[in-house]
Amino acid sequence: MKIFYKPSYFYLIIDLVILILSLYVVLDWFPLTTNSPFTKYSGASLCFIFSWFIFSYLLKRYRPLKKQQYFATSLRLFYVSSVNFIVFAILIHYFFKPYSGYVLLAITVGTFLVNYIVLSCYFAYKFAVDYNEISLKPRKKRINAKVKLADKLAPEAYAQLEAMIFKQSTAVGLRFLKKQIDLTSGNTLVFTSNSAADLKNSPVYQYDTIVQLERLNNMREINKKLAIINEKLPDNGIFVCCFESKSTRKKRILKNNPKVINYILYVFDFLFKRVMPKFILTKWLYYYITRGNNRIFSKAEVLGRLYCSGFKVILEKKIGQLTYVIAQREKEPETTQKRIYGPLIRLTRYGKDGEMIKVYKMRTMHPFSEYLQGYIYKRNSLNVDGKFNRDIRITTIGSFMRKYWIDELPMFINLFNGEMKLVGVRPLSKQYYSLYNSDLQKKRLKFKPGLLPPFYADLPHSLDEIQDSEMRYLVSCESKGAFKTDLIYFFQILKNILINNARSG
Repeated sequence: MKIFYKPSYFYLIIDLVILILSLYVVLDWFPLTTNSPFTKYSGASLCFIFSWFIFSYLLKRYRPLKKQQYFATSLRLFYVSSVNFIVFAILIHYFFKPYSGYVLLAITVGTFLVNYIVLSCYFAYKFAVDYNEISLKPRKKRINAKVKLADKLAPEAYAQLEAMIFKQSTAVGLRFLKKQIDLTSGNTLVFTSNSAADLKNSPVYQYDTIVQLERLNNMREINKKLAIINEKLPDNGIFVCCFESKSTRKKRILKNNPKVINYILYVFDFLFKRVMPKFILTKWLYYYITRGNNRIFSKAEVLGRLYCSGFKVILEKKIGQLTYVIAQREKEPETTQKRIYGPLIRLTRYGKDGEMIKVYKMRTMHPFSEYLQGYIYKRNSLNVDGKFNRDIRITTIGSFMRKYWIDELPMFINLFNGEMKLVGVRPLSKQYYSLYNSDLQKKRLKFKPGLLPPFYADLPHSLDEIQDSEMRYLVSCESKGAFKTDLIYFFQILKNILINNARSG
């Protein structure tokens, strides 16, 4: 194993800046007993910085970030912080008692947190999910992918099956399944196990309908299991599953517990079951404690996982606390079964001269929402600002960020890259672009898209009015010049935002 390597000088400089910043904040802002903290801690601070660099180098923190993985580099940061703290804590306890252990703790925690935020921002940019380009496996050649017809169940076997479904899904769930699928068919498989291994060895095309009675909330490696089910089903085969959605879970907790306590329990449940599995340093602890049982899933995430795994949703039905979904096998699953969902996303949009650019935004949607674009488009109409009504993909925090343009702050990356300008028409996806008339389509491509669209100057109320608004802006850019037009629109947009309380959708 190589010990010595050439460190990334850029990473070294960032680390030095963070260390100096942490030391300054603690020594200048914290209430300390000494009147001259910088004089007292100057020597100790230099030793702390030197020690931090030595441990960081030995643990290979300073390798170029592009060659590192998020989990590994976060773990190295944690190790460096812990080792450095322990060493100096021992020195203070036995040899340098005038120094404060609380100061050491504050500096260590501050350095760790700032470093972790910087790393998270970098890897969020590096691994931003592309919501428009979804790589799918090449279609496999499925030889004779037709169900092998089987005899109907014997009365005794069917009675046992009904009893099992009744016990697992109640009488209402049983009635729903009997209405939607043929439970008497020998080609219908009903199972309660949540293990993917139980399905792996079953023959292909033996069943045209597979029913999963166990809630998806209690299932680990969901996409892997859905991919196996996809493989076992014949073309156009049916899969039935159920889950408790995040919104239903919230209502249940708030309703079944006393006031005040119910919100405390809900917050704790949300942090433990929703936040911990997403946070890289607590994810392992969550799965160790829970084994992945009773996880929190939004409706959008479950439906998105189904589409990701090659199914299309035919029917949804809320029965009691559970939502039942009937899906049909449509194609092969996506190649990548595990997708990284950081705080940033990339959106493929039309730029100047028809060039497709990657627009960066904060993620405001549930995981796997990118697979539901067509599903939402078919079921919901557009509202006055050209966006979907009742879009289940948007999270609560995402709705807040959209309202106050927080989600659009990363678009300054595109501004600095020269792909966008401050004022201009929205960068549109291929789907939205196809809704515009041909004259406006051509005129749009003559100019760079902008962060502040003319929508906020004119405040239109329909897609036709949005098109008229953009056409007036673009004609003005051609006749008066883009700079002069942008300046006029900028002050009008500013007025509407500050005085007329215009907000993003």
